[in-house]
Amino acid sequence: MNASDNAVSRCWSCHGPVNRGAAFCPTCSAIQPPHACDPFRTLGLAPGFDIDSADLEQRYFARQRELHPDRFAANSPREREYASRHTANLNDAFAMLRTPVKRAEALLAAAGHATGTGETDTVADEELLVEAMEMREGLAEARSRSAVDAVVAAQEAKTDACIAALSRAFAAEDRAAAARLVLRLTYLQKFATEARERRGRLTAA
Repeated sequence: MNASDNAVSRCWSCHGPVNRGAAFCPTCSAIQPPHACDPFRTLGLAPGFDIDSADLEQRYFARQRELHPDRFAANSPREREYASRHTANLNDAFAMLRTPVKRAEALLAAAGHATGTGETDTVADEELLVEAMEMREGLAEARSRSAVDAVVAAQEAKTDACIAALSRAFAAEDRAAAARLVLRLTYLQKFATEARERRGRLTAA
């Protein structure tokens, strides 16, 4: 958490004190302008890789009910704008935290550690490149949906193991290992998309 997260500003409506990041004024309940905020704080969670998906969804929908622009349809244009911006931030935070890769990237970015998953990045990990090539070769050789399903099952097992390894890496604060695992998980998920597309082009067998 940044020091600025604890700063106090003034409510635009009643001019009472409001903690930075608070969505509503504690004095007059007016909705406040949103500030840049990390996704964990947006959803009231402590930063960490391991997240209870059900709890995440409950937090998201509860905040969505509080901040949805429809609740402010009869309010001033300023309040409607704030509600829309809060909702956009909330949606972005939820989309990030519900996905293991993006959640891990957010944690690494907060720690100042690059992940190397950008589109222009090159991969120097020979073991990862060999694994990706072998998976694609196996997929290319699959001639039926059932054969593709077998390839996908193997990929899903690798994905589960990779996510478990990511959890251990973050628990050990081994960010270098976490960054490598994020890259591997990115490859695995991209491969899953390719496998689904190939399956859709094949006849049942």
